[in-house]
Amino acid sequence: MSWDALSAWGDNATRIERLTGGVANDVWSLSIDGQLAVGRLGKRSDADLAWEANLLQYLEHHGLAVPAPVPAKDGRLFAGGLTVMKYMEGGPPQTHADWTRVAATLRQLHRLTAGWPQRPGWRGSTDLLKADTGTRIDLTAMPAEAVARCRAAWARLAGRKTCAVHGNPNSPANVRITADRVALIDWDEAHVDVPDLDLALPFNGAGLEGISRDTAEQAAAAWEAAVCWKDDYAEKRLAEVRPI
Repeated sequence: MSWDALSAWGDNATRIERLTGGVANDVWSLSIDGQLAVGRLGKRSDADLAWEANLLQYLEHHGLAVPAPVPAKDGRLFAGGLTVMKYMEGGPPQTHADWTRVAATLRQLHRLTAGWPQRPGWRGSTDLLKADTGTRIDLTAMPAEAVARCRAAWARLAGRKTCAVHGNPNSPANVRITADRVALIDWDEAHVDVPDLDLALPFNGAGLEGISRDTAEQAAAAWEAAVCWKDDYAEKRLAEVRPI
């Protein structure tokens, strides 16, 4: 997989500059026939990329601001591990009001995707009550005590309906806000899960209270600890998961 794949978008498709923030992919701003876009080159399977592309097209069709794929000249939505996406204007959320708008957008995402099929190779949080692995998660690499704490947090979600979740909306870098819309970007961690995982937001933007808030915050901390294991951020998130 290389940037040679960009030729599928035409002779006027060029890279501009590398963008920061991602660790699993090489991400650049692009010019496609004079229009600003974003290119992401990685090692995801075609099935995985198709799931993401189809989800983003569906969400855009239903009015959400998302970085939908820009098709190549032959209509493909990705080529050689490369996906070209629409550039989303705006800045990160900063205030309680901003994060309240983010929560409303997430809830719209969850409503639109009730019963959505799982991303190929992924498992949701409640699947990991029994399974040990799923894409970037490998619970066998974690201490047994840490796994027990994470599973105790996820067990509180058992039996709830699932939908597509963004997977990391609490990072300001993954949201672009303007006066009239909220755009969710970086769908690399999107999968099917219980919506609570998306709602543990800064400023408690989702307005959760009591047990609902505690359940979401514990489950989200456990998820990020498992996904990022083992780096400093994962250790920090695991420290937020209540001992049992």
